[in-house]
Amino acid sequence: MPSQVDFVAKLTQVSARFSFSQVGWTRLETPLSLALYKDWLEAGHHGEMEYLQRHLPLKENPALWSPRARSAIVVAKNYFPHPYSTIETFPLRTALYAAGEDYHQHFRRELEGLAAALKADFVNEEFLCFTDSAPVLERDLAARAGLGWVGKNSCLIHPKKGSLFFIGEILTSLDLENREPMTPDFCGTCERCIQACPTKAIESPRVLNANKCISYWTIEAKGTAPENLRKQFGDWFFGCDICQTVCPWNEKAFGKTAMQKLSAPQSHVPLEELRSILTSSNKSLGNRFTALPYSRARAQGLKRNALYVIGNLKIVHLKPEVEALLEHEVLSDLAHWTLNQLA
Repeated sequence: MPSQVDFVAKLTQVSARFSFSQVGWTRLETPLSLALYKDWLEAGHHGEMEYLQRHLPLKENPALWSPRARSAIVVAKNYFPHPYSTIETFPLRTALYAAGEDYHQHFRRELEGLAAALKADFVNEEFLCFTDSAPVLERDLAARAGLGWVGKNSCLIHPKKGSLFFIGEILTSLDLENREPMTPDFCGTCERCIQACPTKAIESPRVLNANKCISYWTIEAKGTAPENLRKQFGDWFFGCDICQTVCPWNEKAFGKTAMQKLSAPQSHVPLEELRSILTSSNKSLGNRFTALPYSRARAQGLKRNALYVIGNLKIVHLKPEVEALLEHEVLSDLAHWTLNQLA
């Protein structure tokens, strides 16, 4: 049986190759946040994301992925600046995690590289890699591995590294003892994230209602947001970072000026980009964004998001392009709403 000393030495040696900002590990046990997660689902805060309910058994017991799984190696990788940047910068306001190529494949390859390096020394052990596309309560694992605490905005926060990072896991048959204590909750009395959320989606500390969240309505949702929320979306085209960029711990990690700039609306309105999205065919948009996070919303979702932005910024120059969607089988009502905002 390999010793933990051997594991720590090997992990320290090989993890440096992949530019991870943090690496930790924890035993696979009942998640600390499981009761809160079940309450969140029961309240219907997951919106149309029914797969979150369906995947509950795997999240409740990650050892179901493999009968041999005993521990989780948890890594973090900063996405500000984005590690998988693209040549061309997309001009519409986008969540920072999406400011480059879709991270899932790149990040997974790095996790698999780390797993393969560990497997070379621990040949009889099992290593299974996951990014957030798999049903694992990753923030719970990361918190127990000492990578940060879950803040009032529901993001994992590290006192020196903030919260702008991806989290990945490697479930392993190695039986590992936790080395790092859990990070204390340093949110204190601060409620900046709750107060700054444009749609009041953070209903109480660590309770984010997806039914009110800009990121949900511009990325995950298949339909159109309720009218009472749309004006609060402002110029956000894909996702939202407000609850992170106002956080004092991100100001400390990345600079107050940088975070304040990211919290403010864009000064430039990318007129031609919005026109292109509304007038391009679904196939053309699909081809353009195939390797980018925007593909998650699909072509129809991107047109929907463009209509939110055009209406909120009152871009009257695009009135003809909006009118062309008045008979659209799905976007017709939203096109009428947008025209009303332009009037």
